[in-house]
Amino acid sequence: MTEPARIGIVTVSDRASRGEYEDKGGPAIEEELSSILLSDWEAVTVVIPDEQKLIADTLIDLCDNEGCCLVLTTGGTGPAARDVTPEATEQVCGKMMPGFAELMRSESLKVVPTAILSRQVAGIRGKSLIINLPGNPPAIHDCLLAVFPAVPYCIDLLEGPWLETDEAYCKAFRPKHAKKKP
Repeated sequence: MTEPARIGIVTVSDRASRGEYEDKGGPAIEEELSSILLSDWEAVTVVIPDEQKLIADTLIDLCDNEGCCLVLTTGGTGPAARDVTPEATEQVCGKMMPGFAELMRSESLKVVPTAILSRQVAGIRGKSLIINLPGNPPAIHDCLLAVFPAVPYCIDLLEGPWLETDEAYCKAFRPKHAKKKP
């Protein structure tokens, strides 16, 4: 039996990390992944303050030590001075994947004109894909559904675990030559 895919979920919020505010972003990501994925997976969840070094160190740990093939962050992507999640993500990634952010902003702009203020990014660290999501649960839903069709094949290309989606909810795209790993 294969091990479940490990997926990091990082909530970046000063208030949530101090217990002053209920983390709604991390649980929204978990709920969305539970609807999207049919394959076995387990969440590695972290709630941390908006501190660039801590965010970067957490991303490194999830990718390099915890074995997460996918790391999803929520929060810290706006224009405020304390919003530094994109900077931390760029700092730890060897390759940036701008198409993810472009698509997420495009989808969000259909709902709210202030989506243009979002600075989320996505990139590759080793064999892990890191994607910054917004902090708002409905926006998490919209953005994750927009980009997730490309996520399983990206993970395949990074030699990660096979991620199977519930096609009735979110159909992953893989080219015809992509074969399921034994």
